[in-house]
Amino acid sequence: MPPSQGQTGHPVDGHIVHWHPSAPPKPPEGTPCNGCGLCCLDAPCPLGMLVSRRRTGPCVALRWSDAQQRYLCAMVADPGGATGITRPWAVDALAWLARRWIAAGAGCDASVQAHPVEQPPATHAESLLKE
Repeated sequence: MPPSQGQTGHPVDGHIVHWHPSAPPKPPEGTPCNGCGLCCLDAPCPLGMLVSRRRTGPCVALRWSDAQQRYLCAMVADPGGATGITRPWAVDALAWLARRWIAAGAGCDASVQAHPVEQPPATHAESLLKE
């Protein structure tokens, strides 16, 4: 998923992530997940590493839901779409397994925090366009 033109933040380790402007703020650790997506934008979970085939950067299984105004894990919400698997029994099994692996419903376990990033000053060319 390409970075959106929404919120921008610095996780604890200092790299920048971009998330949807309507994404809810990250909940405190231990409270229910609200779909802010910050943990998955920061780095994939072990399941996301398998799907994304990488250990850093945003998880490719992360999807924005316009209807729910939150991020969803495609391995839970649409494992067939995320993997290309079409057999209903396999899709159902993947969704069940994904819910277990990501501890869906167990509460936020992401210690990462985001801090707003100040916008860089406009370049000379950008300032001329505003005039």
